[in-house]
Amino acid sequence: MLTQSALFLAAAVVAVPLFKRLGLGSVLGYLAAGAVIGPSGMKLAGEVEQTLHFAELGVVLLLFLIGLELQPSRLWKMRAIVFGLGGAQVALTTGVITLLGRALGAPWTAALVAGIGVSMSSTAFATQILGEKNELGAPHGRAAFGILLFQDLVAIPVLALVPLLGPAPATSSGSSLKHALVVVAVIAGLVIAGRYLLRPAFRFIAQAHSHELSTASALLVVLGTALIMAQVGLSMALGAFIAGVLLADSEYRHELEANIEPFKGLLLGLFFMAVGMSANLGVVLERPIVVIALVIGLVAVKLGVLFALGRALKLPSRSAASLGVSISQGGEFAFVIFGVGKGALVLDTKTVELLVVVVTLSMAVTPLLFMARDAITRRLAAQDRRSFDQIPDENSRVIIAGFGRFGQIIGRVLRLKRIAFTALDASATHVDFVRRFGNKIYYGDASRVDLLRAARADRAEVFVLAVDDMDASMRTLRVVQEHFPHLKIVARARNRQHAYALLDAGVSTVIRENFAGSLEASRLTLEELGLPASDARETVRKFGDYDEIMVRKAYVHRNDEKALVESAKQYAAELERLFEQDAQGGA
Repeated sequence: MLTQSALFLAAAVVAVPLFKRLGLGSVLGYLAAGAVIGPSGMKLAGEVEQTLHFAELGVVLLLFLIGLELQPSRLWKMRAIVFGLGGAQVALTTGVITLLGRALGAPWTAALVAGIGVSMSSTAFATQILGEKNELGAPHGRAAFGILLFQDLVAIPVLALVPLLGPAPATSSGSSLKHALVVVAVIAGLVIAGRYLLRPAFRFIAQAHSHELSTASALLVVLGTALIMAQVGLSMALGAFIAGVLLADSEYRHELEANIEPFKGLLLGLFFMAVGMSANLGVVLERPIVVIALVIGLVAVKLGVLFALGRALKLPSRSAASLGVSISQGGEFAFVIFGVGKGALVLDTKTVELLVVVVTLSMAVTPLLFMARDAITRRLAAQDRRSFDQIPDENSRVIIAGFGRFGQIIGRVLRLKRIAFTALDASATHVDFVRRFGNKIYYGDASRVDLLRAARADRAEVFVLAVDDMDASMRTLRVVQEHFPHLKIVARARNRQHAYALLDAGVSTVIRENFAGSLEASRLTLEELGLPASDARETVRKFGDYDEIMVRKAYVHRNDEKALVESAKQYAAELERLFEQDAQGGA
């Protein structure tokens, strides 16, 4: 066991950095490492099925962490995507693949099982790559996750259907109904236990002040729910996801995430290596043209179906294409379906081996598709750069980078005071829209030196950094500080982390975008409750001043979660004492 573990770690340490350096991504590196050390490669590692089964815990932990990010209310809002879009994707892909299988001469039962199997996408691959690219929160990322969630939910009826298609004896309708009732009862039990038992249990464990015990309890919750779901024939990943959603509102969410993350990363890497090991490369050598044609056909069909569904969902063309790229591969659940189909005598051994290789290679194609998408996006962006707006030679005292809601308000105030400004925004669609209302705004990426020179940044006095995206904001800030150090910077921060980054970069005037509005709402709330207007204003002023001071003090601990939490507790206690002293003085 130790030898095998060392082998896996060594293969990962060599392959993954190499593939990332080549720009191919970590997932493809893990796949290649598995293929090299597996039975079809150097034969250094065996027991593929056992390794794959154990490594599925990585997918389980991944779904738990995703569940932690989704509050139940947000999940409920996704129901149309999960059942509508997810159901349409599975149905359409299964139908198209089944018809193609029949056209190639396969029996309709075998074609149907193959179609159902390859209609499933890889949750591990898609979410890992989308997460690495920070696209899970994008429209196509949310749509992809909704479809993947539906595929996990449809696992039970699929596994019940496949045996009915073969000559093997099927279970009676009575036992199927009993199984369905058990499944519903188990899910209901998990929901009730998660809502009423988990939080008190974590509170009790936290009193022990043991990090090891906290980590063990987090793993126990994930593995326990996964095993319970597996016992009733459900997806372990689905059970972990439900547990994560139930704890999404918990005060222990961030601690759970920190405890689980290292295990998730290691086991997910092992899972990708096990998938690479499972590929029978002998099939590729025997029938290379057939394998390549099937892989291309599978990816093309799924990408086409997903693109059409994305456009039907009114996603932009690029976003719909990204949806297709992200989940156009086959998934790990296909291996289970093909195994059941083989046991039910619907699929023969050679067909199963061929399908497994096709699904595995379709997974390997996914990072390459993302690379192609990114290359096309960069090329289109380069074409866009050549068509940036020409900015007239004006002596604007202010440059506003990012002309969304935040930047527009600043622009309106400056216009009222007859102060000239130049507004820049990197979204051509947004520029066109804002111009309809008579605003002077120019299309351009404010992080480009040549564009800032064209906007006469060398003559301006103030640079308002109102870019929405945090990474783009910090990139623009670095360019401005390097090439136009004379500019006074007023920066918008989306959240505390963004504020910390701006302060760390030396920006003294940082405005948290929702902070001022929240203070005003607090003042009005106090007045509605009967507090005199002067008292309400003073309360809000004192809170605002103190909070701004504490943000600047706390940013030195921004990379130390424990110190940050302790600082927040001290801040809350000091603020409470401050207001108590005021109350006593007033009394």
